[in-house]
Amino acid sequence: MSPPLAASSLSAKPAGHPSVRHGRVGVLLLNLGTPDATDYWSMRRYLKQFLSDRRVIEVPRLLWWPLLNLIILTTRPGRKGKDYEKIWNKERDEGPLKTITRSQAEKLSASLNDGRVVVDWAMRYANPSAEERIKALQAEGCDRILLVPLYPQYAAATTATACDDVFRALMKMRWQPAVRIAPAYYEDPAYIAAIAGSIRDGLAKLDFKPDVLIATFHGMPQKYLEQGDPYYCQCMKTSRLVRASLGWPAETWLTTFQSRFGNDPWLQPYTIEEVERLAKQGVKTMAMVAPGFSADCLETLEELDMENRSVFMENGGEKFAYIPCLNESDAGVAVIEAVVRRELMGWV
Repeated sequence: MSPPLAASSLSAKPAGHPSVRHGRVGVLLLNLGTPDATDYWSMRRYLKQFLSDRRVIEVPRLLWWPLLNLIILTTRPGRKGKDYEKIWNKERDEGPLKTITRSQAEKLSASLNDGRVVVDWAMRYANPSAEERIKALQAEGCDRILLVPLYPQYAAATTATACDDVFRALMKMRWQPAVRIAPAYYEDPAYIAAIAGSIRDGLAKLDFKPDVLIATFHGMPQKYLEQGDPYYCQCMKTSRLVRASLGWPAETWLTTFQSRFGNDPWLQPYTIEEVERLAKQGVKTMAMVAPGFSADCLETLEELDMENRSVFMENGGEKFAYIPCLNESDAGVAVIEAVVRRELMGWV
């Protein structure tokens, strides 16, 4: 990148009007979100926003509204609040996804080291919102913004809804910044190398060699795939490329899908069912990695490292390891930086 260039102000303006900063470029990291607290009402607000998203739940509103408001939002907040309590960052009083995403943004800014580029972060659900942070970037003089959804694999329920949220914010602005969206990076060599490297490092720390290694991705309803969502195909390619990079035998490598919700068929095989099946069939040692998550969160720390571990051990397994996400590690930030530098070409 070129040497830093300070943001300038528009000089042609009516007398008495403040100058407008411009000439800088914003980079906005986007992730899913986390509740503001673990109490019932905080969880309810978060879940209502999340489960009211038509990109996430593609059920007719007449059917979904009573189910969501009369049943799910009555019973689920308490249960999920207890799950979040298990992984909550007590020191900062926030979910780990918020802690990690903030750190990713701070480290990315330091790595870019360009005075023209302002790095920020936002959540699709809860806080900080995309609208809030876009306004903040514009106030910093950013008239161009690169959106970076931190989802290696594209899905309408993740990448698309994050972008929808940004576009709704732009609709309210008189002076809209120019916007680019970083594409999914599921096969990016830097990403594949980083995931493979994290697995090697994770395995090297264990006192056992796993009989099976599971690459687990967040699930989605099967019908979303049938309607044209590319997510499943991108997950499978990521898994294949990582396995090939590691030279791992195909017969002891599984690709599965987790976090099923509701009664409709979801992408299969289901992670927790495979964990139970393998344990009952005599598999004694297992390692698990979640390449689809850029940061550890409820679905990895509680569901995988706690719930799946428990199922494995209760059904005959002896040793289980969850290998953390890339998070704000040097390798993880380097992946984001590689994507950002490529997508900023022509702007800086």
